[in-house]
Amino acid sequence: MQWDAYFCRMRRKNKRQVFENVEVVDAGAKGKTIGKAPDGRVIFLTNTVPGDVVDVQTTKKRKAYFEGVATAFHSYSDKRVEPQCEHFGVCGGCKWQDMGYEHQLFYKQQEIENNLKRIGHLELPETTPILGSEEQYFYRNKMEFSFSDSRWMTLEEIQSDKEITDRDALGFHIPGMWDKILDIKKCHLQQDPSNALRLETRDFAIKNGLTFFNPRHQHGELRSLMIRTASTGELMVMIQFHDDNQTNREAILNHLKETFPEITSLLYVINQKQNDTIYDQDIICFSGRDHIFEEMEGLKFKINAKSFYQTNSAQAYELYKLTREFADLKGDELVYDLYTGTGTIAQFVAKKAKKVVGIESVPEAIEDAKANAERNKIDNVDFFVGDMRNVFNQEFINTHGTPDVIITDPPRVGMHKDVVQQILNIAPEKVVYVSCNSATQARDLELMKEAYKVVKVQPVDMFPQTHHVENIVLLKKL
Repeated sequence: MQWDAYFCRMRRKNKRQVFENVEVVDAGAKGKTIGKAPDGRVIFLTNTVPGDVVDVQTTKKRKAYFEGVATAFHSYSDKRVEPQCEHFGVCGGCKWQDMGYEHQLFYKQQEIENNLKRIGHLELPETTPILGSEEQYFYRNKMEFSFSDSRWMTLEEIQSDKEITDRDALGFHIPGMWDKILDIKKCHLQQDPSNALRLETRDFAIKNGLTFFNPRHQHGELRSLMIRTASTGELMVMIQFHDDNQTNREAILNHLKETFPEITSLLYVINQKQNDTIYDQDIICFSGRDHIFEEMEGLKFKINAKSFYQTNSAQAYELYKLTREFADLKGDELVYDLYTGTGTIAQFVAKKAKKVVGIESVPEAIEDAKANAERNKIDNVDFFVGDMRNVFNQEFINTHGTPDVIITDPPRVGMHKDVVQQILNIAPEKVVYVSCNSATQARDLELMKEAYKVVKVQPVDMFPQTHHVENIVLLKKL
């Protein structure tokens, strides 16, 4: 009896709540929108636009907030637009497609300013208006699609009496469901021939009996498809196989080679691990080159299957120009480029500097950086590989010189506190901090605010239709 009473209390405690006529007042982190519950607590929503008035069913209850979904709309926001993609609302890739682009930019800029002020407790100059993307669709140069033999089915399909036989899919993971793939008819993120390539790959595989991957049971031939396009017009296609059937593998690769003669680099990999990552795998070139080239201001950058390169080429150019402008180099400076990747920023600013030193933890990226510098005939850059907090030490400074300017472009987690401390120890005149996560950027800048003043802030939108945004901050020594 006592146990029955305990479980009854638990059920009551966890019961979902419904709030009526909630006005959605703002957009917050991770693309969620914000309303207020009757008790004043925040509600984070996933399917609304600021300005909507909705009924909400909660999905989670925490001490300070709720999470929920809108179940009915009393009125729609004037910030709404009609989504272009038929998969919107199911695919999680473009969560802001139902919000006008000018409003997307407003909320991105607001998030950056809020993070710098609330997390970093920083005094900010007047923030330069966010730089929007000229292309709001078909702007990505790299897409990865997953194969599955158990595709995501619609509610109508599940409830119908018909036997569903076409279960193969090539597309994106349903948010929060690692083993369910949405079969994509048309994606609005990458330019042609991306959609045609994906559909032809899928159709050929089905017609010819190639098996699609089952992530639960780890079997099936076709695992993933990667497509990279370049501003030079070059095209890379890579298929990741799990089960290795040479006849089928060669059949589908030959078919793509013949159907799409514009493919510059046709690659494959046999990956029988539990996960899809390819960084520890051997990439095999089936046809053409094992790389493609990107170009920026006459500089050529070799891109292979494992290379990191900003996924919006046009906006990357704008981002790098602004970074160079913030550094304001006169030609006699020693510049350190931390987290240099394939050395794109380092080479982009080299002609304005006396010397540039790039540091990166990924050995393959440094190999590419060195090869790119040689190809571009840039002889005033040096690249070094190693974990930043270990390599970027006093011995390194003694050997390679004290930088006048530091440019840092860390991953989403930001800089390790030891790296921040080393920058403070070195005390260069200027630091240009490029970030894809203004929350961790703000955390790092707070550690530096006793020694540096924030002089400029410039948000750059690299990813229209999503909540993601880049930010550049210029720091000058006090």
